[in-house]
Amino acid sequence: MTSPARPDRAPTDWNAQAMQRRIAKRYAAERRFKLFGLAAVVLSAAFLAFLLTTMVSQGWRGFVRTDVALTIDFKAAALPVDRAVLRTPGADLALASAELENTVRGAAATQFGAGGEEAISDYAWLKVREAIKRDPSILDRKVSIQVPAATGIGPALRGEGDAETRAMAARLDKAGLVTSGFNSDFLRMSDSTDPVAVGIWGALKGSLLTMAITFLIAFPVGVLSAIYLEEYAPRNRWTDLIEVSINNLAAVPSIIFGLLGLAVFLGTWEIMGVRFGPIMPRSAALVGGLTLALMIMPVIVIASRNAIKSVPPSIRDAALGVGASPIQVVFHHVLPLGMPGILTGTIIGMARALGETAPLLLIGMRAFIVQPPGGFTDPATVLPVQIFLWSDEVSRGFVEKTSAAILVLLAFLLAMNSVAIYLRNRFETRW
Repeated sequence: MTSPARPDRAPTDWNAQAMQRRIAKRYAAERRFKLFGLAAVVLSAAFLAFLLTTMVSQGWRGFVRTDVALTIDFKAAALPVDRAVLRTPGADLALASAELENTVRGAAATQFGAGGEEAISDYAWLKVREAIKRDPSILDRKVSIQVPAATGIGPALRGEGDAETRAMAARLDKAGLVTSGFNSDFLRMSDSTDPVAVGIWGALKGSLLTMAITFLIAFPVGVLSAIYLEEYAPRNRWTDLIEVSINNLAAVPSIIFGLLGLAVFLGTWEIMGVRFGPIMPRSAALVGGLTLALMIMPVIVIASRNAIKSVPPSIRDAALGVGASPIQVVFHHVLPLGMPGILTGTIIGMARALGETAPLLLIGMRAFIVQPPGGFTDPATVLPVQIFLWSDEVSRGFVEKTSAAILVLLAFLLAMNSVAIYLRNRFETRW
């Protein structure tokens, strides 16, 4: 029923000057709002472009290694090595005992002049060792082997560093002894004290193992918890307390979860007067994964509850109407339809876990790991911790390696998120 028109109120004159000013003011406010939104998007894109440009410009050099052609007269050196041992696992010890490192440095001093041993990396003799193991016959002749150059040679070729190093690099380059190429060792080796010999594979494998544990624990437990709270839990004060606790845990600083993991998984327990040691190995991917799973589980629970809640009630009513049981309604209808939102929350949680450093430092995953972990209980480190440790090194060579490791971390994150986004789009339903 419409109300009668008021006779004392004149119709709006849209052509009046005052009304035109009000309309113009509203349109101007809308244009300003759009402009601010566009400026925010452009500013965010500019910051992202600056970050990526900076990382790529500094990090690509970490994937390049400068080598020097080193000539070694093994026949004159007469290394006391049994040739039969070179085909056995004891070859490394035999060559080290034969003072192969001193032979390599002496050959550098002979070829490059006084101080020539400073032109090659401390890691160079290991490359010579591998060459001998591949072809023991080179011990009977003079050969030229490509060995890694010292840390300062590469920058010196670009005009950086002190005058003495630049002069040595120019002399090597003029003689045609210097070559640069892709550093495959960076992708297949682990940590080292020499920036020329460091690799990212140990930390990358540690991240893979840690993320696997995190996902296998956090995802099923978080989703099942969300299903129970949303579909089966009674509405009372205890349920409200649990919901508030989960919401608060999602905002707790990550270092608190590191302290929790340190106390629960690595702490000393005392039962009936008997003291027990840590129940899990220190600095292992298993402990790191469990700690990160505790950290991201509240995020997954909250996102999963919202996704389940967004499924229309008519889906549940229709399923129940055709005779489906409550558990069939949840797992056959509600859960598949809510999976895109659940995977979105999982993506956010896993991305946060991949970049965390503080909780893993507290549980000991900052150890100097030379060998990649062979399993979930072996000592390991992860990419963010490796980047943190390299950034604290004083050697200039670690600066490029740090930026290169950041690029590897970003690529790992993009690959992981791409898989999750594909799965989310796979389950997405258009209403």
